[in-house]
Amino acid sequence: MKTEVEFPAKIENVYVAENLIDEISTEYKLGAEIYGNIMVAIVEAVNNAILHGNKLDPEKIVYLSYSIDNNTLAFKIRDEGPGFCYDTIPDPTSVENLEKPHGRGIFLMKHLSDEINFYSNGAEVELKFHLS
Repeated sequence: MKTEVEFPAKIENVYVAENLIDEISTEYKLGAEIYGNIMVAIVEAVNNAILHGNKLDPEKIVYLSYSIDNNTLAFKIRDEGPGFCYDTIPDPTSVENLEKPHGRGIFLMKHLSDEINFYSNGAEVELKFHLS
């Protein structure tokens, strides 16, 4: 199984991430809850890379990799965009943001993963999931 894939920043390429997660789930016999958490969090990260980082530019690439170490499954998603200020993302649970149609992706990633880290000024995100 590949531990790294790359694909053009086209929204229909989200399936690449979904297929990778399905392969990982089968190989490591992931339970339904962690599988769901991983699927939602990684798809959100890939969507952000395609839409916000690479601005749907099919000439730009999204990079997705994973590793397993000490019972922790770690994913890295990187785009070719300039990054963003991840410390100033508004809280989507605040009253003034509840009805906004966007802004929940990072919130979901933070709550579904066990650890989240941003690198390269926000153009790369690492999500970690503890398997036990």
